[in-house]
Amino acid sequence: METVVSGIRSTGNLHLGNYFGALRNFIKMQDAANCFFFIADYHSLTTHPDPTALHGNVRDILAEYLAAGLDPEKSAIFIQSDQPQVAELYLLLNMHAYVGELERTASFKEKMRKHSDNVNAGLLTYPTLMAADILIHKADKVPVGKDQEQHLEMTRKFARRFNTKYGVEYFPEPEPYNFGADLVKVPGLDGSGKMGKSEGNGIYLIDSDKDIRKKVMKAVTDSGPTEPNSEMPEVIRNIFTLLEIVSSPDTVRYYRDKYADCSIRYGDLKKQLAEDIIAMVAPIRERIFEIQADEAYLSEVARMGAEKARESAAKTVAEVREIMGIKRF
Repeated sequence: METVVSGIRSTGNLHLGNYFGALRNFIKMQDAANCFFFIADYHSLTTHPDPTALHGNVRDILAEYLAAGLDPEKSAIFIQSDQPQVAELYLLLNMHAYVGELERTASFKEKMRKHSDNVNAGLLTYPTLMAADILIHKADKVPVGKDQEQHLEMTRKFARRFNTKYGVEYFPEPEPYNFGADLVKVPGLDGSGKMGKSEGNGIYLIDSDKDIRKKVMKAVTDSGPTEPNSEMPEVIRNIFTLLEIVSSPDTVRYYRDKYADCSIRYGDLKKQLAEDIIAMVAPIRERIFEIQADEAYLSEVARMGAEKARESAAKTVAEVREIMGIKRF
C-alpha cells in the first residue's frame, strides 16, 4: 500500500481552494493508501500569528478536516508540532539545500514582493520544511494544488540529492496525486489569481449562506462581451472556473452559451454560482459546528494521530542519522 502525506497551514479557516485543491483528494485516498494528514502549525509561524489564536486555529482546522470527511480510523490526522522529529529532519535536509535554489522559488519571490518587511529564514526554507513533512513518512504520493507543484518538485530534488550523496536508495521521490485529472487551482473572487487566506478573496467552509451570497455578488467582472464568441478575460474565466467546480455541466453549458451570444447577465450567473456553492458548503458547515462542540473527540483524534505519526517519524530520523554518520555512543 502506498504512503500519502499532505497538510494545510493553520492560518485560518479552510476555503474552497483548500477543499478542491487538496482536501477532496485526501478523502478519496483513505481507503486506498496509508495516509498521514497534518495541520501545519510550524509553517504558519512564518507570518507570526497571534499566539493566543494559534491553538484555536489548529482546533478549527481539525474540526473542518473531520467534517469534510477525513476519518481518524483510516488516516493519521495530526498536528505538525506534535511530531517533533520533523524539526530534526528539517535541520538535516537544510544541510543539503542551497540558498540560490530556495531564493528562486516562486512562493518566496512572491512573499518578498508582498511582505518585504518580513522576509525571514522560515520563508526562505519553507520548501525544506515541506520536504521534511513529506519525506519523514517516506511518502510515495502527495496531493497538492497547482501552486504547490514547484515545492513538491523541490522535495523530489532533495530526496534525489540525499540518495546520491550517501549512495543509498532511501527516500522515494514522491509524485503528485491527482487521480488522473489536472491539479486544481481554485481562483479567488477578486480576479487576481488563486483563492487564498491571506488575500481575503475566498469562500470558507464555515461561511453562512448570507456571507456566501454577499461575497459572490461582489466578485469582480467586466462590462460583458460585445462580440459573439469573444475570448473571456481572466476575471470572467475565474468565475466560470468556479462554476465548473461546483455546478452541473448543464448549468456551465447554459452560461457559456449566454456568454458566447452576448446575452449573459452577470447578476444571474453570480446568483446561480452562489446557490450552487451553498448547496455544497452547507452540510459541511453544520457538521463543523457539531464537531467543534465535542472537545473530547477532538483531543482523542489528535492523540491517535500524533501517536501514529511519531512512530513513523522516529524510525525515519533514526535511519537518516545512521546514514549521515550521526551515531550515539
